[in-house]
Amino acid sequence: GALVMRVRALRRRCPHCGAGGLFVGWFRARPRCPGCGLTLLRGDEGYAVGTYLFNLVVSELLLMAVLAGVVVGTWPDPPWDQLARWSVVLMVVAPIVLYPFARLLFLAADLAFRPARPEELGRPTG
Repeated sequence: GALVMRVRALRRRCPHCGAGGLFVGWFRARPRCPGCGLTLLRGDEGYAVGTYLFNLVVSELLLMAVLAGVVVGTWPDPPWDQLARWSVVLMVVAPIVLYPFARLLFLAADLAFRPARPEELGRPTG
């Protein structure tokens, strides 16, 4: 179900079939899954924007969790200057590091709500 698809996504595998090799490099994904042939950008042209937005939201939530943890852990004298500097670094690095995972987690969530249709499962690419 949905949990299996999320675990596959976190392993950089196809949420639908579990096949690997979805990315050529860190940022460039294949158009289709090499295993099942699932189209990785489903729906209209705005689908890619959804993956970017999801990546940004995950990165922001990570930043808030880290900031809250540091503030609580160092209270009553949090290092505000260091927090400000490291926040900028984290908001540049996190979306880059999380990109392939966020993209596949977004796909997994989409598949949980809209299961793959036969026309989306084309000829696998390799």
